[in-house]
Amino acid sequence: MQRPRVIPLLLLRNLGLVKSVKFKNHRYIGDPINAVKIFNDKKADELVFLDINAAKENRCISVEFVHRVGDEANMPFAVGGGIKTIENIRDILNYGAEKVIINSAAHEDPDFIKRAADSFGSSTITVCIDIKKRILGKEKIYLPGSGKEIHEDPVSFAQKMEEYGVGEIIIQSIDKDGTYEGYDLELTKKISVSVTIPVIALGGAGQYSHFKDAVNIGRASAVAAGSIFVFHGPRKAVLISYPSKQEIKEIFE
Repeated sequence: MQRPRVIPLLLLRNLGLVKSVKFKNHRYIGDPINAVKIFNDKKADELVFLDINAAKENRCISVEFVHRVGDEANMPFAVGGGIKTIENIRDILNYGAEKVIINSAAHEDPDFIKRAADSFGSSTITVCIDIKKRILGKEKIYLPGSGKEIHEDPVSFAQKMEEYGVGEIIIQSIDKDGTYEGYDLELTKKISVSVTIPVIALGGAGQYSHFKDAVNIGRASAVAAGSIFVFHGPRKAVLISYPSKQEIKEIFE
């Protein structure tokens, strides 16, 4: 059995790296291309870049940026941010990305997901679902950048995305983002058992044991994280890290 993937997920704002807590208080942490070089050296499984302002600004993630990452990265990488057209996807893939990550457009035009999967194959299309719990614990989907609530059940939406041809789904807990408290295991499990495609847990990893929890308890197929890979120590000094292959093997044993 193939071990779960461990994926650094990096946020872009104005082409600089930032990190958030519960989608707020974004802190600048450095140059993205320098981060790619470090993750090359550390032999990361994959990389993900999300442009957090792209959808709000009605634009697509910069293809020039994708090109720069493609020239530098030794590992597969995926990008997301404002992707709305077949042409956007074609340009991004031509510049070296293995996958695209779609969020807002999956809600605004679900048929776009079908067209994208038909054009480029399901393995190329990932949908990210941002989820936040309301006061009474009900889980709601929110659009990135706008804070707009989507009136659709997260499980039903994940199942619809699978039917439309998505190859994998990222489940991002807004409540857990940047907290170091661990993944939302209940949410991850609820969605992962309702679909047959891979589900990636995102939001809240604070120690390596949380990766194992997401896979064993939350039923995730892979784990993604940000803070644990870019901060070090109680003062959160910026220091990019990634577990060795041996460490990853031991994590999931």
